[in-house]
Amino acid sequence: MAYTPHCDSVDSAGSVDSVPTALRTTAPRTTVLRTTPADPLALPLLEELSHEYLVRYGDSSDLTRYPAVEFAPPDGAFLLLLERGRPVAGGAYRRYDGVTAELKRIWTHSAHRRRGLAREVLRVLEAEAAGHGYTRIHLTTGPRQPEARGLYLATGYRPLFDVRADPESLGLLPFEKELPGEAEGDVPTP
Repeated sequence: MAYTPHCDSVDSAGSVDSVPTALRTTAPRTTVLRTTPADPLALPLLEELSHEYLVRYGDSSDLTRYPAVEFAPPDGAFLLLLERGRPVAGGAYRRYDGVTAELKRIWTHSAHRRRGLAREVLRVLEAEAAGHGYTRIHLTTGPRQPEARGLYLATGYRPLFDVRADPESLGLLPFEKELPGEAEGDVPTP
């Protein structure tokens, strides 16, 4: 079965209004495109992420470690934030275990950083994961990505490592976060 991309509008407060892709004619706000890593719109972000990994770590093989199908419904998701039809940020999740989604590929284009776009990506991914029955998020980031580490700490992720230790001595930095249950009403339906 082929995957059909879907767009939502995200307002400045981070709430999501679902609009089928075929009905969206303008992009007055940031839109969320649910798609796949193979989407040509994803290519610029993935290329820049690959370059960033090469510069920071000398290797970008993590980007090809998981098959694209792992980031597709019903167990996963891959999304792009678009402004005026152009990708500015993105991210994905895949099944980690029966109740846990693993975030991957959280990325903001270098020309669009420091605008809160990564937080938007996290909000949408968390809501989607909760909507698909996940109760927990797991993720890892590299020791040479202090921006990512700061983002996850600032957005309620619990570090599973000693935050006082030299990140280089730790290797990958794992985090987790419990997702609010649907009964609590804290998770917007994307």
